[in-house]
Amino acid sequence: MNIASVIVDVPAKQTDRAFDYKIPGHLAGVIQPGMRVIVPFGPRKIQGFVTGLKTESEFSQLKSIAEPMDLNPVLNQELLSLGDWLTEKTLCYKISAYQAMLPAALKAKYEKKLVLAEKADRVALPEKVQTLFENTEAITWDEAVKDGTLSLLQKEATNGNIDIIYQVKERVKKKKVKQVFPAADRNGLAEYIEKLPANATKQKEVLEYFLQDDSPIEQKELFSFLGITSSTIKGLIQKGLLGQKEVEIYRNPFGDREFKRTEPLPLTEEQRKAIIPILNSIEEKRHGTFLLYGVTGSGKTEVYLQSIQRVLQDGKEAIVLVPEISLTPQMVNRFKGRFGDQVAVMHSGLSAGEKYDEWRKIQRKEVKVVVGARSAIFAPFENLGIVIIDEEHETSYKQEENPRYHARDVAIERAGKYKCPVVLGSATPSLESFARAHKGVYQLLSLPKRMNNQSLPSVEIIDMREELREGNRSMFSRVLLDKIKDRLEKKEQIVLFLNKRGHSSFVMCRDCGYVINCPHCDISLTYHRFNQQMKCHYCGYEASVPNTCPECESEHIRYFGTGTQKVEEELAKVLPEAKVIRMDVDTTSRKGSHEKLLDQFQEGHADILLGTQMIAKGLDFPNITLVGVLSADTMLHLPDFRSSEKTFQLLTQVSGRAGRHELEGEVIIQTYTPEHYSVELSGEQDYDKFYEREMMVRKIHRYPPFYYISLVTVSHEELMKSVSVTEKITQYIQSRLSAESIVLGPVASPIPRINNRYRYQCLIKYKREPELGRALKKVLDNYQHEIAAGGLAISVDLNPYILM
Repeated sequence: MNIASVIVDVPAKQTDRAFDYKIPGHLAGVIQPGMRVIVPFGPRKIQGFVTGLKTESEFSQLKSIAEPMDLNPVLNQELLSLGDWLTEKTLCYKISAYQAMLPAALKAKYEKKLVLAEKADRVALPEKVQTLFENTEAITWDEAVKDGTLSLLQKEATNGNIDIIYQVKERVKKKKVKQVFPAADRNGLAEYIEKLPANATKQKEVLEYFLQDDSPIEQKELFSFLGITSSTIKGLIQKGLLGQKEVEIYRNPFGDREFKRTEPLPLTEEQRKAIIPILNSIEEKRHGTFLLYGVTGSGKTEVYLQSIQRVLQDGKEAIVLVPEISLTPQMVNRFKGRFGDQVAVMHSGLSAGEKYDEWRKIQRKEVKVVVGARSAIFAPFENLGIVIIDEEHETSYKQEENPRYHARDVAIERAGKYKCPVVLGSATPSLESFARAHKGVYQLLSLPKRMNNQSLPSVEIIDMREELREGNRSMFSRVLLDKIKDRLEKKEQIVLFLNKRGHSSFVMCRDCGYVINCPHCDISLTYHRFNQQMKCHYCGYEASVPNTCPECESEHIRYFGTGTQKVEEELAKVLPEAKVIRMDVDTTSRKGSHEKLLDQFQEGHADILLGTQMIAKGLDFPNITLVGVLSADTMLHLPDFRSSEKTFQLLTQVSGRAGRHELEGEVIIQTYTPEHYSVELSGEQDYDKFYEREMMVRKIHRYPPFYYISLVTVSHEELMKSVSVTEKITQYIQSRLSAESIVLGPVASPIPRINNRYRYQCLIKYKREPELGRALKKVLDNYQHEIAAGGLAISVDLNPYILM
C-alpha cells in the first residue's frame, strides 16, 4: 500500500505535523513529495503538501487523497527541508513556511458551495429553499449570504438535506491563446483554392497565406494581418482545411521592451582583488559568505555580473536580491542587458499572473538567473551556484508577518546546502554584518574608491535653527536655493529628498497644542491634502479636518509637517521655471509608473526629481550634480535602537546619487540636529568612524550585535488582559533563561493601541540561550486556544527589525 505524508492547510498546533493518506490505485506513481494535493480533512476538502512517501502507517483506517493539484512538484526536496529549518528558526507552522515559498497565485482559495443532499426530498423543502435550487445543482455561499437565507439553509443542513462542499480554487489561470494551423497538406489546400467561387476572396487569402507559411499563427494576429473575421476561419475549420488549438503563453512584464546587449567591462585593480576570492569559492565549490563593502558608485554591480557569468559557465544558477521595487528598473536593465532571456524577474510591481509565469520559467529550468525582492530567495532552483544580496542593510529583506524570516539567513542556509558563495553588497553595511566580517565569520572585500576615481561629492550641513533665527521660514535654506538656481542655469539635474518615515503631516491646534489622534489607535492621524481628509495608517479610520479645535474651540487649527506635495507647491512659488517630477506613494501607485517617471527624468524632461525613500538608492544618472536633503533627522527620533544607523545609511545613500560620472557632485543636508554623530559622519561619508561610535552605544545599552534580541507582542481588546498575559509570559521566560539574559517587560508598545486592541510587549536580550526557542514555542502552544478563538494575539519575532 502506498502512503503519502501530507501537511494540511490548517495553521494550528494540533495540525502542525504530517498526516497519513492512502494513495489511490489510479494515482500510484503520480504523487510525489513536494506536490500539492486535495485531501479530505474532517467534513471538508482542503489543500495539503506531500512531504514524503512510505509503505506503512501506524494508523489502520486511512482516508485517500482526493486529487493532485499539480503535475510536477512545486517544492523540491531542498525546499521541503528548508521548510523544516524555517519552522524551527521563526517558530511558524510548517504550512506557513511552504506557503511563503510559493507565488501568491499558488496559494489556494477556498470556495464554499451548498448542494442538495442525495436523499433530500425537493418537495418537502421550504419554498424559499426550493426556489434557490430551482435551476441549479449548487449555489455559492456568497449567494446564500446575499439572499439572507443562510439560517434557513443551516437548519436544512442539520436535517441532512443540504451538504456544504469546499472547493479548492486555483488563484490564477494559465494564459492561453488560440492558434490556427493548416490541417490539410499543401496539395489539399491548393486543390481547394482552385474550386473556390470568385467571390470567396477572404477564404482564398487565408489559404494562400498558409500555402506560403504552414507554421501555426495566433488567431488574433491572423485576423489583423489579413483583415478577416472569425466566421471565415470557422468555415475552413468545419471543412477540415484548418485546425485550431489552445496554446499556453507566458505573460511577459517586459514584452514591449528591448534590452540593449552589454559586454563585460574591464575590471579595475580593486574590483579584481574583490572578485578573486568569490571566483575561487565558486571553483572550489566551497560555501562562504562575503561582505562586499564598496562606496557608492564603486562598481559593485559589475562584480556581481561577472561572478554570475562564471557560475553560468558551470551550468549553475544564480539568485540576486534587490530591495523592493525602487531598485528594480535599473537593475533589471543591467541583468537583462547582460544575460538576456536567461533572467526571470520577481517583484511586487508585477501582477499575480506575471509573478506566476516568471516562477514557472524558473521551475521549468528555462532561466538561470532570478532578480527579485525578498521572496525571490525561495526560487525553485536545484543547482544554485551563487546568491547575491545587494544593499544588504535594507530592512525590506526582513518579513514582518509569519514566517518572520530574514532573506540573508535563508540565503546563507540555502547556499550551505549547495556549497556555493553568498555575496552581501553595501556601501553602508548593517552593523551586524560588519561586525561579523571583523570577527572573520564573513570575509570582507573592499572597494574603497569610485569607478574612474571620481571623488565623492562634497557635503555641506545646514543648521535649520539658524535659518529660522534669521527669519527664513521656508523649507529651503538660502544656500540650497542658490545652488538650485545655479544648476537650473547650467541645465544640470537636481534630486531633492524628503525623509518621510516617522514624520508625516498631522493636524494640531496652535493655541492649546491639541493633536488630533485616531479614536481606535494611539497615534496621530495623517493629513492628506488632496481630499482634505485625515487618515489613520494603522486601521484605516478617516475623518474630515475640523474648523475649530475640539479642545479649546480656537480657529487656529492647522496641519504641520512637510509632505512632497507641499514641497512641490513651494518650489512652484519660488522657482516657477523649474520642471519637477514628484515620486511618492501617490504618483507611483499605478503599475509601471515608477519606471515611466525615472525614464522621463533620465531623458531630461525635468530639472528636479523630488521624492521620498524610493529615490534614495540605486539611481545612476550622469547629469545629477546636486542632491538636497530637506529633513535629515526625522528618523532619529523614532523609538528604535537602529534609528541612528538607518539615518546614517539613508543620508550616505542619497549623497551617493550625486556626481557619479564626469560632472562633480554636491550635497546639501538640512537638519535641526547637526551635532548628532549620524548626521555629522554621513557628511564626511565615513562609515568606519560611524561604525566605531555606534558600536560603543550598542555595547553600553546591550543591543545587537553584542546581544541577540527577541520581541513578544501581546494584544487584546481588554487592557488588563494584555497586561496580565504579558506578565505571565515574561515571568515564564525569565524562569527558563540564564541569569546573563535580560528580560524587559511587560511594557506598553510604542504604539500602545491599534484598532482598539491594547498592545504590550516583552523584550529579551541574550547571548546564548539554547532553551529560548523551545520556551517561546511552549508559550504559543499554551495560548493556542485563546489565539484560535480570536480574542488574543501573540506574535513572536526572534530578530525584530521594527520595535513598534
